[in-house]
Amino acid sequence: MAVKGGLPADNVLVERLLAKDEDVFRLLMGSWTPGMLRLARAFVTTNATAEDVVQDTWLAVLGALDRYEGRSSLKTWVYRILVNTAKNRAAKEGRTVPFGSLLPEDEGPAVVPSRFRPSDDPPAGHWAPGSKPQLWPGPEEHVLAGEIGRIVASALAELPQRHRLVVTLRDVEGYASEEVCDMLQISPGNQRVLLHRGRAAVRGRLEEYSSSVSDTTASTAKESERR
Repeated sequence: MAVKGGLPADNVLVERLLAKDEDVFRLLMGSWTPGMLRLARAFVTTNATAEDVVQDTWLAVLGALDRYEGRSSLKTWVYRILVNTAKNRAAKEGRTVPFGSLLPEDEGPAVVPSRFRPSDDPPAGHWAPGSKPQLWPGPEEHVLAGEIGRIVASALAELPQRHRLVVTLRDVEGYASEEVCDMLQISPGNQRVLLHRGRAAVRGRLEEYSSSVSDTTASTAKESERR
């Protein structure tokens, strides 16, 4: 029985993979490999190494498939193997990051304090004028979607590794917080902090972009009025 995305249900996938159904394996690789490459690239230094990590992951998946117990979705199980494979490869490159605990640089505020009203300016603690986050994309999304995608990709690339991993898994790959904690072996509290800070950084880049687009639009409108 097929599910959303055109893939069979997990039990059918496992059964067919164990029966060495090459068509199903190619279907699975085509569907999941792009996301696996994005995640692997967050651990290692080059695209080529990320491709090696993904290839090693698929080999490990096929070798361990008969031990899959269905306690999580098949995709989560595969991604957990990917994370472990990528961590081992990153360790060889000297890029291992201690996910289990937050570093001192993560202890600051998740949002710049100046964006809120001060204690002597009622209602204290609310957003300061012009500082409330806006929604993206706007009415021109059919035109700007490609550019916004590039801005987001650039912002993600500049995040610290752990923030990038959590945001990628939650917002790009669509995993639930419990699954991300399981894959990265971090606490729910750490996951929330990393996700919030990562999202705040990406949102900041989008705010800068939105502001520049608004300024350009306003300037163009004024120029048109003069004509």
